[in-house]
Amino acid sequence: MFRETAKHRYRVVLLSIAFLGMAWNCRESAGAMNSNKKIKQEIDKMVSKMTLEEKISMVHANTLFTTAAIERLDIPGLCMSDGPHGVREEQKPDDFSPTGLSTDASTYLPTLTALAATWNPDMSYCFGKVLGSEARARGKDVILGPAINIMRTPLCGRNFEYMGEDPYLTSKMVVPYIKGVQENDVAACVKHFALNNQEYKRHSADVQCSERALREIYLPGFKAAVQEGGVLTLMAAYNLFRGQHCCQNEYLLNEILKKEWGFSGAVISDWGGVYNTKEAALNGMDIEMGTKVPNGVRNDFENYFLAKPFLNEIRQGALPESVLDDKVKRILYVMHKINMFDKNRKPGAFNTPDHQKTALDVAQEAIVLLKNDKGLLPIAADVKSIAVIGENAAMEQAHGGGSSNIKAKYEITPLEALQKKLNGRVTLNVAQGYSFQDDASVQKLIDEAVEAAKKSDIVIVFGGLNHQFETEGRDRKDMKLPYHQDKLIRAVAEANPKTIVVLICGSPVEVYQWVDAVGAVVQGWYAGMEAGTAMVNVLFGDVNPSGKLPFTFPVRLEDSPVDVYGDYLGDNEGNIVEYREDILVGYRYYDTKKVAPQFCFGHGLSYTQFEYDKLKISPAQIKAGRQTVVSLEVKNVGNSFGAEVVQLYINAPESSVIRPEKELKGFAKVFLKPGQKNTVRFVIDESHLSFYDESKKQWTAENGIFNVLIGSSSRDIRLKGGLEFNDKTAK
Repeated sequence: MFRETAKHRYRVVLLSIAFLGMAWNCRESAGAMNSNKKIKQEIDKMVSKMTLEEKISMVHANTLFTTAAIERLDIPGLCMSDGPHGVREEQKPDDFSPTGLSTDASTYLPTLTALAATWNPDMSYCFGKVLGSEARARGKDVILGPAINIMRTPLCGRNFEYMGEDPYLTSKMVVPYIKGVQENDVAACVKHFALNNQEYKRHSADVQCSERALREIYLPGFKAAVQEGGVLTLMAAYNLFRGQHCCQNEYLLNEILKKEWGFSGAVISDWGGVYNTKEAALNGMDIEMGTKVPNGVRNDFENYFLAKPFLNEIRQGALPESVLDDKVKRILYVMHKINMFDKNRKPGAFNTPDHQKTALDVAQEAIVLLKNDKGLLPIAADVKSIAVIGENAAMEQAHGGGSSNIKAKYEITPLEALQKKLNGRVTLNVAQGYSFQDDASVQKLIDEAVEAAKKSDIVIVFGGLNHQFETEGRDRKDMKLPYHQDKLIRAVAEANPKTIVVLICGSPVEVYQWVDAVGAVVQGWYAGMEAGTAMVNVLFGDVNPSGKLPFTFPVRLEDSPVDVYGDYLGDNEGNIVEYREDILVGYRYYDTKKVAPQFCFGHGLSYTQFEYDKLKISPAQIKAGRQTVVSLEVKNVGNSFGAEVVQLYINAPESSVIRPEKELKGFAKVFLKPGQKNTVRFVIDESHLSFYDESKKQWTAENGIFNVLIGSSSRDIRLKGGLEFNDKTAK
């Protein structure tokens, strides 16, 4: 169904490229027309002066992270760096080993699940500004982030790099990140396009999903990055989609990205993601990086698929030079937009106090209070002794996780932060509790932890995962806590019921074995260089937690939709992975199928309380092209300053197709003093009510009543109202 004859596809793709070439002149907004007209003229002039060989040199790597310069024409090469949450340390030109510099330690920002947990686009913008500024200071032109693949399964090894399970939240958080980066004359690179939702068999998994799931779940973040964020580069994924690798996928790269969305920038391959010269050339790949050529030598850059083989195809007339010209123009466009030809290009800054403060601010807003029975948190000022248990209390997390690993300027662990804050005034009874290196001493470590718990007023267990489990290139086998942590936590809680568990991880873990036995549970994430400071500030009440979960914690792995529908790995002929759950991803599944989660999407407690009131929808009836305003009043009725994330969900009680029980369509984070109230407003239009109609190949809102649900989480709905959509042109 998805395969055509080679001859027919060749003709179709050439027509697509011709269309894209014409569209290149007119896809920019009216406000930027004069500037972009001048840029285009400059680009045309540059291209006219280039030899064929010089053009080819621009569309493939000449080291692991750079492309060649054309010195004769004063055209620089592109210098790229990994770094969704910090600029990676410098690496050798032909392998991934570090150069050993002493000047390349970066600001280590929280990972992107933590950023998403802030539910604060302003934080995302600040995050991007730091990243862009540091990339410029390090001489980088492209920072390879943000990563925004949807969390389809709890087991994906790179979930910690992404922004959770919801396309709307992802879309609203990715745009300011990109703008913050690119304000610094650095191109952001949104990745991995598309459907890279597992690491297992990531080079061979062939994803099959409905067009509706593609459009409603897996593409919205990328579309927002392109059309709202103006992202300048995009990285295609390793996996296949409908039988064709994403790095040479005609439908994704040419039809959707470049033609439908009007993407003006350059597409970069994931490292080693290209497999065929003609397909890559015709199907939208602009810069090939990291290929292992047939002789197995990664640094044989001249024999990349878009190097000598591409050159030979053009010389022999098998491919038109116009295909190459389009790629070169796109690359030059990126260079112009980030001012690579401007002597006054922004210089950037590196590891400044302001950058470190942003790392702290994001970490503090990201922390999620999952459970707090009997007010165990914040920790009372008169506490005399605290048991600090768990290897994650003293473990640094920056240097791990694959391509997202960071050489941090510093990293404050929870134990260090506790020692600094308490300064000997409170006794800290420290016990390792578990070990990721020594499986033979399990009971001894648990016994030591129990003794520490018995002689302490309260207990803090720092558990969770680490980057041996959450990392690029492999997925977790299950959702269980490793290193016998369940046994440890049960034993410690039995010895001292005033036990707080802090989870350091970027994905859901099973906690049902002990969650009822402990007093409080906190989600701490991989929270960057100030992780310990942020956590201690929250635990002691200096900062009121305001994070909300960007994904669902299922009770058990077998409750998750991918496990229920039984197609995750692709262990079959052809490595086909069918997305049988379709649009029912994350809370859409749990709420629609009435499956109780451990902690729901959007959940997060506070040390204060918020009251919702006075819901108003005006007008209560809209039609196509019109808007309505949903407003409500939120009041802090507790005793401390705090922030609440007000969430708006839409429910379609009647529909010609299956709709999820509810879908997030708006959120706002409000900061309130005790007794203070604020009016929150959301603007709703036809797009918020629509689904993707596969028969019409377009978004459709059906006439009828829609429920507007306002809540503190997907399962804590505080206010309900009705909205009627009536498009008089609908049949």
